[in-house]
Amino acid sequence: MTAVERIQDQLRRSVEGEAWHGPSLREVLADVTAEEAAARPIAGAHSIEEITWHISFWLVATRRRIGGALVIPTEVEQWPEAAIPWPHQHAHLETCYAELMKAIQGFTDEHLTTPIAGKSYDLYFQLHGLIQHNLYHAGQIALLKRAVRTSRSGL
Repeated sequence: MTAVERIQDQLRRSVEGEAWHGPSLREVLADVTAEEAAARPIAGAHSIEEITWHISFWLVATRRRIGGALVIPTEVEQWPEAAIPWPHQHAHLETCYAELMKAIQGFTDEHLTTPIAGKSYDLYFQLHGLIQHNLYHAGQIALLKRAVRTSRSGL
């Protein structure tokens, strides 16, 4: 298996499933309701819908960076107010993921050494960072989902 194939596999696992750590993004978001997505069960924490939008932002930013674009986002760009309703936002994440997977389809290991515009690292580092980012936020979503459901049940 090439390095690109391993990265594609790990990216797929972070979004679709069969991740070693636990639920993937798709799995953890599968049964989240609009009410749960908007809830703030932990003071000062982002909501599930904000985190989902943030993940989508980085899927798109990574795809743009692969294409050579200079992407240096502000905090507001990374964490905007929810722009679209929850069911559509969840579908948007899936679309962003599919477009990124399509963008790296056919890459060779040599592509991984491509520098990222405006950064001191290459595509290899960017893609591994994105996978880690997905998994980090999947864990946050799982905790938020548990917190909102626990508070709703009165436990």
